[in-house]
Parts: sequence; C-alpha cells; structure tokens
Amino acid sequence: MDLGLKDRVYVVTGATRGLGNAAARELVADGAKVIITGRDGKAAMEAAVELGAHAVGVGADNADPEAPARLIAAAREHFGRFDGVLVSVGGPAPGFAADNTDEQWQAAFESVFLGAVRFARAAAGELEAGGVIGFVLSASVHEPIPGLTISNGLRPGLAGFAKSLSDELGPRGIRVVGLLPSRIDTDRVRELDGMSADPEATRAAHESRIPLRRYGTPEEFGRVAAFVLSPAASYLTGVMLPVDGGARHGF
Repeated sequence: MDLGLKDRVYVVTGATRGLGNAAARELVADGAKVIITGRDGKAAMEAAVELGAHAVGVGADNADPEAPARLIAAAREHFGRFDGVLVSVGGPAPGFAADNTDEQWQAAFESVFLGAVRFARAAAGELEAGGVIGFVLSASVHEPIPGLTISNGLRPGLAGFAKSLSDELGPRGIRVVGLLPSRIDTDRVRELDGMSADPEATRAAHESRIPLRRYGTPEEFGRVAAFVLSPAASYLTGVMLPVDGGARHGF
C-alpha cells in the first residue's frame, strides 16, 4: 500500500530513541523526510545519521518556548516544506501521589503538556490543508497506570486538547490524531519493569493481561504512526488510537 509519504516532511520530537525514533524510522522507510529532535543535540544528529540522508537531527527541548518555530523553520530550510509534526517526549518521573514533588510536576507540565500545546499551536499556524498534528500519548488517557501518577494527570488533559484542536482545525483540512501506546518494548518500559522486585515476573504479569500475550515492538508502533500521519489516513481526525495489543478491553 502506498501511504503517499514520498517527499512529505515531518518534525518528530523526542526521536533519538524509543517511540519517537521508531515513528521517524518508519516515516523515512516509506519515503518521507524528517527533522528529529532530542535534548542532546549530538544524540539527535547521530540518530539522524542512522536514518540516512532524509533525516536531520536538531537539539531541542520540548519545554523551550522557542523550539517549535525553530524546528518548523529547520524543516523548510533543509527540505523545503512542512507537512506535519509528531510530538513525542520522554515520560515524566514515575511515582505515586505522595512521592512526586512540585518540581517534578512542573517539569513534566512544561515538557509533556505545555510543550505539546505550544508545538501544536505553532504547527496549526503553518500547516495547509492535508497537514497533520500527532501526539504520542499513553494508555493512561483511558485508564490510570499505577505508579505513573504524573502521566495519569497530564496525558488525559492533552488528549482533550487534541480533540478540541481537531474540531477547530478540521474546517481547514488539518488533521489531529493521538496515539495511545501501552506496553511497547522500549527502554522506558523496561526501566519501569525494572523498578519492581522481580522484573521478569512483572513483565509476564503484564503480558498475561494483553490479548496478544506479548509486548509490542517499537517497529509495530512506528508503522501505526507512519500510517496515521500519512495521506492514506486522510479521513482520520480527532481519534485517540490505542496501540496496545488489545490491552484496553473497552470499546
């Protein structure tokens, strides 16, 4: 299936590793060009080298108010156009309500929530019909995840923002989509499992509750991301799409 990604240009934040990197990799594999970002500029450039000539790495922090305009300008400078953005960011500090500090909440709000809002607003001002704004969210949008209280607090609100934005931008032909990963086999998920007394048992317990009985691979997530960002998904907007092997049992 031709996704229509050839020569389209996307900014993918938080893409030096994990889900952002997986999405960027699949976009490039299907013919798109990407600006990928990470807080560490050197890591961003190294990750771009791995993706080849159709990727450029730029150091940027999602919490930086100047980052969106700078990254959209980089897309136009390097590749001559800007067709969309996938906003991904490293997960906030784990912990329960009694554990997390004001500083952790504030840092997460700036990077996970406000940074995404800023980027979406900037992209909305630059995109034309056919453009797309995507958010990497979490299964916690629908059901809180024990031990991830900050994520549980911020992700549903960001999904609500994305849904509102889809209504506002729809008449201009701009789509807004959210991806809700659950147990994808990334460094972040392995780190979370590793915080338990028995990581292997923890993983097995999670897998037993997933209908497909396994964690997803980053490549599987990346292919879904590439599809929903592509022109092939031109009638999808306002959707919050679980990428979870069936872990969410509700409709």
